[in-house]
Amino acid sequence: MSRHVAPHLLTARPHRAVPGPRFLGDLALAPARVHELCGTARRTLALIVARAMQGPVFWIAPSWNPDRLHGDGVRSWIDPARLTFVTPRRAEDLLWSMEEVLRAGLVPLVVADLPGPPALTPVRRLHLAAETGAAEGKLAPLGLILTPEGAAPGVESRWSLAPRHEGEAQAWRLDRLRARSDPPRDWRVTGGVRLALSD
Repeated sequence: MSRHVAPHLLTARPHRAVPGPRFLGDLALAPARVHELCGTARRTLALIVARAMQGPVFWIAPSWNPDRLHGDGVRSWIDPARLTFVTPRRAEDLLWSMEEVLRAGLVPLVVADLPGPPALTPVRRLHLAAETGAAEGKLAPLGLILTPEGAAPGVESRWSLAPRHEGEAQAWRLDRLRARSDPPRDWRVTGGVRLALSD
C-alpha cells in the first residue's frame, strides 16, 4: 500500500463535525476512526455499540479462535441477521480485512476481535482507511478493535468493560481509559435490554 495520502484527506473532513453514535447515554465514539475495546466483556461492549447503530456489522475474528458469537447469544442485543462473520486463516489477514471494509465506506460498523494489540503502523493504516471510506464511500465507518488487555497504540479511544453482576441483576463497570478529547472516567452500567449508566 502506498504511503501517499490522498489530497481529499488533507482538506476539511466534514464527517469529523458529525457526532459519532451514542451508545450509552451521552457517550459517543468519533466516526471514521478506530477505537479499542478491552476487558473481559469487550464483546458485550461491541454489541452495545452495534445496538446503538443501524445497518450491517462486519465481525472479523481468527478462524482458529474457538470463542465465537452465537446467534442466540446476541439476540438480546442485536438482530443476528445484521452480522457478517469474516474468519481469516492467517493472522496478517485480520487487519487487512478490516482495512478493506473500512476503506469501502459501505458498512457502518467493523469489529476486529484480535488475539493481541496491533502495532502503531497498522492502527494508522486503519485510521486512513476509515477516513478514505468516509470521503469516498456512502458513510463514515466506525472501527472497533477488541483486545484482551488494551494496549494498542494510536487508537482514537480505549474503553474497558468488566462484569459486576450481583445475583440475577446484570451490571458492568465501564472505564474510559483513553480518549483524545476526554479524561479517563468510569461508570456503572446496569440493566439488561434497557441499560442505565451511573457514576
